[in-house]
Amino acid sequence: MTSELTASSSFTPERENPVVGSFECLPKWLNCIPLITQWLWLGLRHGSLTLPSSANPAITSGGMVGDGKLEYFRCMGELAKSHTADYMAVQNTADVTVKQTVSRMMEQGLNFPVVAKPDLGWCGYGVRRIQNSAQLAEYFDSFPENETVVLQRYLPETGEAGIFYARSPGQETGTIIGICLRSFPQVKGDGVHSVAQLIVRDKRMHRIKNGLHKPAYDPDYVPVCGETIRLATIGSTRVGGLYRDGSEYASPALNKAVDAIARDMKDFHVGRFDVRFENLEQLRAGKNFTIMEVNGSGSEAVYAWDPKYSIWESYKIIFAKQRLLFKIGDASRRRGHQPISVSKLVRWHFNQQRLIKLYPPSN
Repeated sequence: MTSELTASSSFTPERENPVVGSFECLPKWLNCIPLITQWLWLGLRHGSLTLPSSANPAITSGGMVGDGKLEYFRCMGELAKSHTADYMAVQNTADVTVKQTVSRMMEQGLNFPVVAKPDLGWCGYGVRRIQNSAQLAEYFDSFPENETVVLQRYLPETGEAGIFYARSPGQETGTIIGICLRSFPQVKGDGVHSVAQLIVRDKRMHRIKNGLHKPAYDPDYVPVCGETIRLATIGSTRVGGLYRDGSEYASPALNKAVDAIARDMKDFHVGRFDVRFENLEQLRAGKNFTIMEVNGSGSEAVYAWDPKYSIWESYKIIFAKQRLLFKIGDASRRRGHQPISVSKLVRWHFNQQRLIKLYPPSN
């Protein structure tokens, strides 16, 4: 049996040489040291270590931490909503039933498959493609009680991008500051080796074997020569996904489309739109893309993780993003929006990390 997520050929970012970039190879604690050092310097310079939390006043902590996916959807006007995949929220209380949930799904035009994900999430943890009622029941059973689940229309488009946007408060138009093209974890068959064997032979794919991910493939299946098997619903690097810098596709047409959406969201100034699309030419033209979710000031400049960049080039991109966050936060503070306290930021961070460990494995 092949994977339910077998990739099509409509959009396949280049990964003939799916290397692990220099920046990715650094231990997480080590690559954070220069970023934390710059953040401390910017905080001292601007008189607040949490200043970017002022950047998006309508969102919890401006989107740094503790912000839910539903907050962004609720900030949307009609234009922004029309570009967003249909969704519904379910609080996982003791009395919630799958039958009631499926009935609500039908009423709101949602059909299987859907994507289930935590409202308060991060890095794809707890995100699963749900095929039927039985899988939905399993998801609810393993999800933390009284926490909110977002059920969203599954988007079959094979292209996924994170579009980074920024607009200073009071500025008439905003700008796309970067685009990350995500390639899903995948292996290509040779007609000899099984999926499990192909994973072992791929340095990047080793990451898919972790306790917080339940792979969506048959490990014993032997794909024919040239057949591509997609291994996961999510495209995160933590499960073998590949990030490429696609900023060259930030055309005036795409910028105009994204800016109109961002300005249709209350007090939204900086963040990332995660979208699905079918081909890059349509994306460049600002057409036929669908928003999965929006992230705020805490969204990392992950296009800097492109393996083509040296460690220093990656840091330059991320340093520039952090400077921009403080600049926008400062402009928002001048308009009366005060940053949150450090203690509140720390409290929300640890609560989010606690929940991540309780979520069902992604797939």
